[in-house]
Amino acid sequence: MPDHIVTSYDTDLENLRRSISEMGGIAEKMVTEATDALVRRDSTLAQNVIQADKRLDAIQHDIEERSVLLIARRQPLAIDLRETISAIRVSGDLERIGDLAKNVAKRVVAISDQPVGQKIILGVQHMSDLAEGQLKDVLDAYASRDTKAAHDVWERDGEIDALYNSLFRELLTYMMEDPRNISFCTHLLFCAKNVERIGDHTTNIAETIQYLVTGETPTGDRPKNDASNYATVTPGAA
Repeated sequence: MPDHIVTSYDTDLENLRRSISEMGGIAEKMVTEATDALVRRDSTLAQNVIQADKRLDAIQHDIEERSVLLIARRQPLAIDLRETISAIRVSGDLERIGDLAKNVAKRVVAISDQPVGQKIILGVQHMSDLAEGQLKDVLDAYASRDTKAAHDVWERDGEIDALYNSLFRELLTYMMEDPRNISFCTHLLFCAKNVERIGDHTTNIAETIQYLVTGETPTGDRPKNDASNYATVTPGAA
């Protein structure tokens, strides 16, 4: 990034980068702990995830305000303008990732006392492991302005979609075999959809990195493999 005559300008940009880094760390932890809470059926850990979302929201709001003020005061051009706009975009995606992790945690609280085979939950865990990997890699790519690494994350999004399709069919089978599974499996379907959406937001960040560095966004369709009818359902909290 270029050095500026006005030192405070560099300080403003660096503070935005640090705030994005802090948001990324919180979001990563929320996704990991939401998954752990689901696997262990740990309501206490799930509540911690729900509470952590407040901090993430506050930082996102602060980044947005500071970015708008920076644009108004400095009237940045070229890379400086793209960096400020990118901070707004990335913070918005990280805030949504936190919301989705919180939604998973709320589902954990709702099903914590329901009996279920652990094998069913492991499918969601595998999806989440992939999403966590994408999130870590895209945050590293953002910090280093690495468009190649960002494009790799962009290309990998289809893996999570394919897993979601497989898990969707498996959970439908469980529900058809025994109506007593319907409630729990429905909650798991929403958990899986939230994880799939986390993958989508990491792809958004990857596209923002491309825009930040080059001024252009990736062309062509995303590598989506989500063919389930359930994909049209908006994931929500319990």
